[in-house]
Amino acid sequence: MKWLETDTENCSVRRALDLVGEKWTLLILRDAFNGVRRYDEFRRHLGLSEAVLADRLRKLVAAEVLRAEPYREPGSRTRYEYRLTAKGVDLWPVLLALKQWGDAHAEAPGGPVLDIRHTDCGFPVRVVVQCEGEERAALSARDVTVRPGPGARPLPA
Repeated sequence: MKWLETDTENCSVRRALDLVGEKWTLLILRDAFNGVRRYDEFRRHLGLSEAVLADRLRKLVAAEVLRAEPYREPGSRTRYEYRLTAKGVDLWPVLLALKQWGDAHAEAPGGPVLDIRHTDCGFPVRVVVQCEGEERAALSARDVTVRPGPGARPLPA
């Protein structure tokens, strides 16, 4: 079966984009990785409407990418902090790859806003696609062969 003959309704990329493929969702996740936890902090830092923020946070919690933890300031009602789950933390390389691409191809005046470095040695961090074989060689898109996987189905007639 060739790619153009494959039904893409079951595609992992499509399903992932259904969960996290919207601009505000990715920016919420970027902020969560950088220590933003509270609704008011997200709203102030991102500048998006309350309705959009509430909707995106609700979807991320429902998808178990974030978890809502209650807290209460003295004299105030219960509110929630939003923390990354293990599923959310697994999105870090995706965001780092987007940042890396943006730094190279959508450069900001004055340079990158974030400088991400390895805590132990201080060198910059990069996302690399590598082979799982013994050599662990870094790969480009031209170095791989793509075939239909076990979930591939032919297009409906």
